[in-house]
Amino acid sequence: MNTSKHSQFAQELDARVARFGLRVAAGLSERNQALPADVSERLRFAREQALLKARSARAAQTELAPSTRVVRSGATLALFGGTGSPRWLKFASLMPLCMLVLGLALIQHGQFYEQILAAAEVDTALLADNLPPSAYSDPGFSEFLSDEQD
Repeated sequence: MNTSKHSQFAQELDARVARFGLRVAAGLSERNQALPADVSERLRFAREQALLKARSARAAQTELAPSTRVVRSGATLALFGGTGSPRWLKFASLMPLCMLVLGLALIQHGQFYEQILAAAEVDTALLADNLPPSAYSDPGFSEFLSDEQD
């Protein structure tokens, strides 16, 4: 589907380039009548040379086009000496997902560790202070602990 959109775009671009070329040629032909003979001869020769180069470029492009479509594996796989096997491609496509899951697991572990450290600090503060047992049942005691930590 993507290649059909690309080919449609390429055809539309070629048509626009051809129309532009025809407009430029018509404009040059209009003003060609007022030019001296030696200038018109040089322009005719330059036009013929340009047409020859354009034809040879189109011929070279059509010769190269089929060989570029034969390449199946990307440049990265070629650098690693891979043959473009489906296993390698599946591994390469799953690698970002594995890295994401690993990163999320590390973040969760870090958060869990921070919660444990915070609870340990509260426990240490409770055990280090001399408080009567009735202080533990006081509703404002948790507020006292949070004020003390700030």
